[in-house]
Amino acid sequence: MNLPQNYMKKMKELLKDEFEDYIKSFDEKNYQAIRANTLKISPHKLKESLNFELEPIDWCEEGFYYNSDIRPAKHPYYYAGLFYIQEPSAMSTAAALEINEGDRIADLCAAPGGKSTHAAAKLKGSGVILSNDISASRCRALVKNIELCSAGNAVITNESPERLAERFEGFFTKVIADAPCSGEGMFRKDPDAVKSWQDHKSEQCQILQREILNSAARLVCPGGIIAYSTCTFAPAENEQTINDFLDTHPEFKILDINKAKGVCDGRPDWIENGRSELKKCARLWPHKIKGEGHFLALLQKDGELEPRDMPKISAAYKNKIPQDLYSFFRDYINFEISDDIEIHSNSVFKIPQALDLSRLRTARSGLYLGELKKNRFEPSQAFAMTLKKENVKNSVDFKLDDERVLRYLKGESFEANVDDGWCLVLVDGYALGWGKAKNGRLKNKYPSGWRMQ
Repeated sequence: MNLPQNYMKKMKELLKDEFEDYIKSFDEKNYQAIRANTLKISPHKLKESLNFELEPIDWCEEGFYYNSDIRPAKHPYYYAGLFYIQEPSAMSTAAALEINEGDRIADLCAAPGGKSTHAAAKLKGSGVILSNDISASRCRALVKNIELCSAGNAVITNESPERLAERFEGFFTKVIADAPCSGEGMFRKDPDAVKSWQDHKSEQCQILQREILNSAARLVCPGGIIAYSTCTFAPAENEQTINDFLDTHPEFKILDINKAKGVCDGRPDWIENGRSELKKCARLWPHKIKGEGHFLALLQKDGELEPRDMPKISAAYKNKIPQDLYSFFRDYINFEISDDIEIHSNSVFKIPQALDLSRLRTARSGLYLGELKKNRFEPSQAFAMTLKKENVKNSVDFKLDDERVLRYLKGESFEANVDDGWCLVLVDGYALGWGKAKNGRLKNKYPSGWRMQ
């Protein structure tokens, strides 16, 4: 690879005797990986169920390498949300962050959703995760991936971290800040990252990183933790950013990270006046581990864990549940509708917690259940992904090798022995989406934007 000379010089000064090993890593393949979605399946069962070989990832118990010849995005289990395709080093952030049931999590730079979906799986449906990205275009992929993994406790916003900090100060127990960076750790995987590095200098990235960390510090409650990560090697964006943050935020301390084999300590000696505690940070190098470059720091705020409660949303925001929605649940769903429902225009959402999202740019204010049409309710794909076979009164469950699975994922309709009305379509017991049956024929309701090409 044609790396910039000034980059090569910098890395040689940093790595010294390791520089040649680092350069040789560019001749090796970049590693591909998937992560089991434990909201739906255990890592062990996923490995048993897939028809291709998987190798465990040392720093992520849900993660597996797969051979680059495999195309997991074409597997029906991907469409059922059983796994997420993710660069192996990027799994380290949510893996290192201890997430407990009931936690309130904010992911500030979340698109396309790898860290948010990982965190949501660790929440096991409890608490709340606010998944945010400032880019409206990137939010579209974020919405799909959150829905695909069936995170019913997520809200998705399209805001600046500063705006979120103004609204939710002290509310979250954990904050993930996977900050924009110069991307040096992605050079092997993505040659375009080299051009981006030349256009986006470390100095520019540092300004953004400081702003994001300052917002994270406001969002997290006493006793809460910030997970800061980048995919660059630059000390200015890693150890220096953390060192500067601690200078201005003495109420925070660096936590130890349980480092897997090959994962290195942070390097306080690479910056001026670097505090020794920076060794607690983690660096992942492509010549040391099977993955790309990554940096991670865990920062805990002083005090007992005590998140601030949000003001109660006024009754004006609550909606009376319409009869068409009641009727759909009565006819097709095996559990009662809850009262944590909000209706925006004709879109129906199940709200995970009383978060006041008014006047914020919001892509999803909770689990999108579906649309109120004239005299009827049409359920959403997001709702389908949260359901199990026992949750519905009408379903069709295909074996993996049934040719109708692929036909369904491509948007085709076909014959099926199922009662008339809305029907949940599954593969091996895992939901794929909706169909609507009439006279033994299943009309396909799989969204066009989700279909297998």
